[in-house]
Amino acid sequence: MNKRRQNNAMEVAQTHRMNLQKNLQRRLEAARARGDENLVRLLEAEASYLG
Repeated sequence: MNKRRQNNAMEVAQTHRMNLQKNLQRRLEAARARGDENLVRLLEAEASYLG
C-alpha cells in the first residue's frame, strides 16, 4: 500500500510539473506575441528555475 501511495504521489508531482511547464510556455508565447520583452525575460527566468 505504501509503495502505491509513493507511486501516486510521484505521478501527481510529475503531472503538476508538466502543467506548470505547459502554462509557462503558453504565457511566454503570449508575451512574445505582444512584444512584452520585460515579461519574456521574467518568464524565461521562471523557466530556467523550473528546469
